[in-house]
Amino acid sequence: MPAFPKGVSLRALELFDAVAQAGTLADGARRLGLSLPAASQQISNLETALGAALFDRAHRPLTLTVAGRLVLKRSRDAMSQLRQAQAELAVLDIARIGHLRLGVIDDFDAEITPDLVITLGQNLKDCQFSLTTGPSHKITAMLTARELDIVIAAAPQDAVEGAVEHPLLRDPFVLAVPRDFAVPKGREMEALSALPFLRYDRAQLMGRQIEAHLARHRIALPDRFEIDSNQSIMALVAAGLGFSITTPLALIRARVFLAKVALYPLPLAAMSRTISLFAPADGTMPIAGDIANMLRQIMRNRLILPARDVAPWLGDSFAVIPAG
Repeated sequence: MPAFPKGVSLRALELFDAVAQAGTLADGARRLGLSLPAASQQISNLETALGAALFDRAHRPLTLTVAGRLVLKRSRDAMSQLRQAQAELAVLDIARIGHLRLGVIDDFDAEITPDLVITLGQNLKDCQFSLTTGPSHKITAMLTARELDIVIAAAPQDAVEGAVEHPLLRDPFVLAVPRDFAVPKGREMEALSALPFLRYDRAQLMGRQIEAHLARHRIALPDRFEIDSNQSIMALVAAGLGFSITTPLALIRARVFLAKVALYPLPLAAMSRTISLFAPADGTMPIAGDIANMLRQIMRNRLILPARDVAPWLGDSFAVIPAG
């Protein structure tokens, strides 16, 4: 069997894919956390190793050559197989544990938790397994009290005591308005004054984050509605009875209302939350990283791709965070 050409690495193929999607070397490098010179060298090494130019550099944004299109297709197939192998190896480790008490943010109820539970349930043959869902502040408190072993939750402003964090998803805050409601650029807040503000319960972490952001911009919105149910808020928006500040994840969770709700960028400074996996810092849950990798793959398929159909302008603001 011929040796794999020097210069062809998984990292180089991931960068090649990122540049092909982004259209510029700088944006592709940023997605992978690489400097521009390092990214340029990797692409140059990859082209040298393969003996072909992958990009037509005479065009902006960059376009793929015939060879580039062929390599991209094959490399995506290969990376998909490697990720599947990684998930299967993780299953081998998970199968060895004797107990797992898992806590999951309720935002994941519709799309993520079922797939995760199926995967774990198929492989935790001799494991005592329990699942708790709830708001982030409650399940992270249960982790701190050692009532749960692993938690997937929105990251609070301060570190979770006694836990190590695996960031999974960047979830930006956006405007959610009725589908036919006009939001003119530059006059968003003026237009929104025609609708009631549907605020999230301030006892929830998400509600507190939104209120703090409004306060920083000295914006006071009428205090008529305060609701602890994401589904109810999205139902009211879909019915034309108000607007809300929410996230793509929250809207996908209420996908029954997708056709009647429109998303717009937040007309203030950009803000996002991070969904992370938390595990005890003492190393008693060594499978935490494996479960985090499983979740990243599930989220790419269940969240990122559907969100691009609903609001393609989100771009990389709504994205899976690679393992550090």
